[in-house]
Amino acid sequence: MGSAEKTFLPLSYSREDLKQIIKELTDKNDMEQGGFRMLLTGGISENHFSPAEGKLFIFPESLIFPSEEKYNKGIKLLSLNYIRPIADIKTTNYALSVWDSMRWKKEGAEDVLYHHNGYVSESSRSNFFIVKNGTVITPDQDILLGITRKHVLQLIDKVEIRPVTLTESIEADEAFITSTTKVLLPVTQIDEHTIGNGRPGPVSMDILKKFRILEKEMSL
Repeated sequence: MGSAEKTFLPLSYSREDLKQIIKELTDKNDMEQGGFRMLLTGGISENHFSPAEGKLFIFPESLIFPSEEKYNKGIKLLSLNYIRPIADIKTTNYALSVWDSMRWKKEGAEDVLYHHNGYVSESSRSNFFIVKNGTVITPDQDILLGITRKHVLQLIDKVEIRPVTLTESIEADEAFITSTTKVLLPVTQIDEHTIGNGRPGPVSMDILKKFRILEKEMSL
């Protein structure tokens, strides 16, 4: 709803309305592990450009989670000089990352790490964290404030939310990304640089363990 307000797209449903709609869709769809994707468009306007009466579509989807191997061995990110436009808004503007994804496949990478003027921001669909000397550090600018990021921050005792350079990311003891479907995925390589000892670190794995416990508590 926050993204709708920031993009000036009218949303004619309240939070309670949406909860009821999601409940009805949940009852009608048989999914063991699923979720709902909400897409709000600007509708059809007089000039076919500016937002008009918003149109909301809700799609039930089966969720695809990373393999256990990726949690055990970690993943590789490729740096990409880019900042998402209006990064604090969740949009469908993935054009560059979709185009660049062919490079990921060739180089065995999971995703990209956006950076600009020496500072990193986020991955294409995930938030980014590093660990240095036991302190968890995450960027504070040009990012989407993800829900999983929010919960992860609540589980951390020593955390810094500030600008993070690409250099210190490469030199970090640990790194990881977070999102709804990935939860917390360790990053063990950025470009040709190995992160830490090349294995998922203890701080990252401890946070993942705590998050799994939180998930179970929230589902009760």
